[in-house]
Formats: sequence, structure tokens, C-alpha cells
Amino acid sequence: MSAEDKTNTAEVREDRVVTNSNGIPMNDPFATQRIGEHGPLLMQDSNLIESLAHFNRERVPERNPHAHGSGAFGYFEVTDDITDICGSAMFDTIGKRTRCLTRFSTVGGEKGSADTARDPRGFATKFYTEEGNLDWVYNNTPVFFIRDPSKFPHFIHTQKRNPRTNLKDANMFWDFLTTPENQVAIHQVTILFSDRGTPASFRKMNGYSGHTYKWSNKKGDWHYVQVHIISDQGIENFTNEEAIEMAGKNPDYCTEDLANAIERGDAPSWTVSVQVMTEEQAKKLPFSVFDLTKVWSHKDFPLRRIGKLVLNENPQNFFAQIEQAAFAPSNTVPYQEASADPVLQSRLFAYADAHRYRIGPNYNQVPVNCPYASKFFTPVMRDGPMNVDGNFGSEPNYYSTNCKYQFIQQDRPIQQHQEVWQGPAIPYHWATSAGDIDYVQPRALYQKVLAKQPGAQERLAHNVGVHVANACSGIQERVFEMFSRVDPQLGNRIREIATEKTTENKMNKL
Repeated sequence: MSAEDKTNTAEVREDRVVTNSNGIPMNDPFATQRIGEHGPLLMQDSNLIESLAHFNRERVPERNPHAHGSGAFGYFEVTDDITDICGSAMFDTIGKRTRCLTRFSTVGGEKGSADTARDPRGFATKFYTEEGNLDWVYNNTPVFFIRDPSKFPHFIHTQKRNPRTNLKDANMFWDFLTTPENQVAIHQVTILFSDRGTPASFRKMNGYSGHTYKWSNKKGDWHYVQVHIISDQGIENFTNEEAIEMAGKNPDYCTEDLANAIERGDAPSWTVSVQVMTEEQAKKLPFSVFDLTKVWSHKDFPLRRIGKLVLNENPQNFFAQIEQAAFAPSNTVPYQEASADPVLQSRLFAYADAHRYRIGPNYNQVPVNCPYASKFFTPVMRDGPMNVDGNFGSEPNYYSTNCKYQFIQQDRPIQQHQEVWQGPAIPYHWATSAGDIDYVQPRALYQKVLAKQPGAQERLAHNVGVHVANACSGIQERVFEMFSRVDPQLGNRIREIATEKTTENKMNKL
């Protein structure tokens, strides 16, 4: 490597001689320049000032939401031929492996909160593919609370802290969810307050795309798909009281569990499958294929296996490789596209923009985010703070007629013959539907799924009851009414538990 080439490379001294950030050797790291032994400090002590100034800037803003999380590296291996569904290079050969990074997280809590809290879990995976970085930014539940993207900031605010008291607030929490136009959240809320709301291990929970995506093969044939990442370790959850107890004993229990398992060679794995639907089948659904609050019937749309996700490598530096990792559903590869799901469409902007704020506009130059498997050439995206990749040197910062460029995807038959949209621009509020359709699936979950799991129905009622007991009586009534629409027995049982807990809370305050 020439001296000129080395100007763009930050190297660590192999002789371990300690320097400041400019490479100047330090004499004594704890000696400070002052007048005499006990006199005032001198501003000329640049090493002290640099150390303090850098310390003040060590923390990047935490994610909002998904602040508390952990992750590991591993690989995705193709186990089944799905080239008839998807033409992405990562799927082109059985046995092919693609390096990846998965980050698990809670949603509502701060970075220092407990990872056993009752909350959905993020399940985000970055694949370093030969066609560019692909991010699957999923959750551990197959549905979500909203389908109107404009409600997302409002919803997240209600799950965080009261701006007056700075405390978690059951009134805020349930007020939003029980507002009639927002009760489409009932499916996710039923899942959240079941045992699945408090996973006992990141290794022992599933991941779901939730959103509908569009995948195409190389001929241009396309399907709607949803992705399921099913734990090979099985499912394990805490009860409500176990989760609360563990939060006090070890708020990083799940983080530690994941790291320890990988450290001892017990690499967790997940079987990855897809549900596949044609456009014609989508038109016959009793709900929109773009509705994030609904699941697809496994009977009508069975799982089709595509591969295995394995995590076998702990990060060497948490901040560099996990805290700075930036996931966005807009990071995709050929033949995998977003559908018209409005919440997904809004995430295409919001996630990458969050990273530009949190880490900086050149966040993709951080090694963990670099598309090292495909490399990149984006000469029109230049400059900005913390540009460290050479900034394309003397390359023109526009597409110059004096330079040769290749655009290899222009003949790919993907978008033009697929969904065709026509109509006026309208403001549409996708509120809770009239009638019962938004309660059909949570009712089936309660009456058919949880009924087969001993004690699961009672634990759901208990978990809701003890939580809503902290809300005011008017909001409690709305909660009882909402869950009674799922099943009258469930609503009545929640009322009994909440009433008992409310009385207990009042007695404890005397």
C-alpha cells in the first residue's frame, strides 16, 4: 500500500504505544498540566480536553423506539429451491450461505429498561448479500397495533412516559387502545397480554414480517408474501410475575442468555418460511392484503420453507456492531419489494431518516452497515459529516457525459406490469371497521388457540386485569367492553381481576 493510499485508512498500532486521537504518543495518561503541583489546570493540556470532550459525546441518541436490544452475527442458508417465487441472488442455490446480523429488542422502553418487559420484540436482520444489503425489519408478533401510519408517533408516545409526571401511565396506555377508532389494535393487544408478551429468551421466540411484501422471479412473475422465522429451540415465555421478578434481578436477562448460549457453542437457529398469495387470491380475502392487523390463514396459505437462520458469533464490540447497526425496510435487493401496505410505506422513509439523525447522514459508512459483499458506487451522494470512505476522490459528483456508467437493472421486468393504481388523491383514515371483522381473528386466537394451552386464557385475563387496575375507572370500563367483544367471558374475568386489584391498590395506599 502506497503512502497516498494509507491516508484514507485508520490503522491500529501493533506495538500498542498509546497515543491521542491524532496519533501523538502520550507520556502519562493521568498526568494533567497545572501550575505547580496543586495549582489550577492549564487550557493548553490538549490531551485532557480531548478526553473530556470526547467523553461528553460518546453516546449517540438512543433509538426511539427499540432502544434496548442485543444481537449477534451468523448466516442464512438456503435449504429449499424458491427461485420460482424470488429471483434474489441470495436464494439462487441450495446450500448457499449469506452472512447476517440480527438484533433483538424491546419496543417501548428506554435503553436501560428491562428486556423482560411486556412488550413486542423487534427481530431485525441485515443480510450482507452480493446484490447489496437487505434488511428484514420484523417483530416477534405477526400483527401490529395500527394500520394508519400517521398514528405511529401518537401510539408510541402513549406507551412511553407521561410528559407531566415522567412515569409510565396506564391511562395513556389504554386510552389510545380503547378509543373506538383505534380498537383495530385488539388483535395485537390480545397477543401482547398473552404469554407471548413476555418472552423468556430471544432464542426462543419467532419473527414475522407482519407486513405483506412483493417477491418476483426473474421472469417477472410476482406474488404477495409474508415471512415467518420460527425458532428451532421452541417457544418459552415468562408469566407476568416471573417477568417482573426477573426485571428486578437481571434487567438484561435475555441479552445475557443470548450471549452465553453462543459463547458455549449452542448457536440458536430458526427455520425461515414464507406464505405466498397471488393477486387474484388477495382480491377474495375478507380483509385487505395490506392490513397489518390481520394474519393469513395457514390452511389457505401454507408455510413454504426457504432456509435456516443461524446466529453463532457474538459481537466483538457492542457499540460499534450493535448500537450503530442501522436497519431499514428500504434497504432491499432485486426481486424483493415493498407492497402498498401504508405502514410499511411510511417505514421506508422513517427508518433510514431515524438513522441519519441518530448516527449521521453517512451512517452507511460505519463498518457494520457497509455493503461489503456487493461494494457500492454512489458518486452523487457526497460529503456530509463523518465521511470516511475517501468521498470518491476526484470522481465527478454528478453523472458526467465524460464518464462511463453501468445501469444493470433497467431491463428487469418488475414494476411496470404488476399492481396498477388509479384514483384521486384522498385523505383516508383506516379506522376500526364497522361491524365485527376486526374482532374475528382475536376471538379465534382466544377461543381456539389459547383454549388449547392450559391456563393461557386465565393468564391473559390476569395480565390485562392487573395492568388496567392502574387506570382510572372510566378507561377500565372501556377495556372491559373491548375485551368483552372478543369474548364475554374474557371481559367479565378481566373486570373481576381488575376490581380486586384496584381495591388492593387502594388498601396499600392507606
